[in-house]
Amino acid sequence: MIDFHCHLDLFPDPVAAVAAADKAGLYVLSVTTAPKAFVKTAMLAKGRKRIKTALGLHPEIAHLRKSELALFDRLIAETAYVGEVGLDGSRDYAPYFVDQEFVFDHILATCSRAGGRIISIHSRNAATQVLDVLSRHPRMGTPVLHWFSGSKSELTRAIHMGCWFSVGLPMTNTTKGRELIARMPVERVLTETDAPFTSQSTGSYPADDIDSALKGLARIWNKSASETNKMITANLRALLTANLRPQSTS
Repeated sequence: MIDFHCHLDLFPDPVAAVAAADKAGLYVLSVTTAPKAFVKTAMLAKGRKRIKTALGLHPEIAHLRKSELALFDRLIAETAYVGEVGLDGSRDYAPYFVDQEFVFDHILATCSRAGGRIISIHSRNAATQVLDVLSRHPRMGTPVLHWFSGSKSELTRAIHMGCWFSVGLPMTNTTKGRELIARMPVERVLTETDAPFTSQSTGSYPADDIDSALKGLARIWNKSASETNKMITANLRALLTANLRPQSTS
């Protein structure tokens, strides 16, 4: 099973969360919210071959941490994954949208110069603007839109641009979420938790949420949960094969 977007470093007990994810046999993309968090977060997963750490700068704090872009540029060679990055047009963060766009644009340019990265992207209330920025950086790698909540027309545009999608249990539990998932190319969908923010557990790693998300996808796709898990696993394999050098997939 696959959790392609979670925040292991933000659990109450990150070490226990890493151990639980590893014990469950999950392939995990551990995203970070600022470059200064990357090295310590990567150390949490040291020796865990199925847990990868992404270098991020979250749009909610872009205006506070834009001074860390130089550090981002220095660290980009340390990982094949970038996230969580993107734009947020919600009321609380709209006043800082210029800073968000500056940071996101810089990050994609850095990814392009580095030869491309797999990028986990936040696009809440800003899907069109995210896609506009992505369109300026055709060599940035592969964008994976995390918890996509845009319109059907924005989804269509994202699909035509080659975007992938990571979806979690909350999306499968809403009418809009299910409608969006049903329109996504099944070969470009991965599962996620966004834990600890969406988990109903008491601070522990929610491995059961991935199983529940798979069951939700299975209902949408009219497949068995086992078939759905095989499809998601094949999707991840295809993503890695297309994007990562052989030494990066170990």
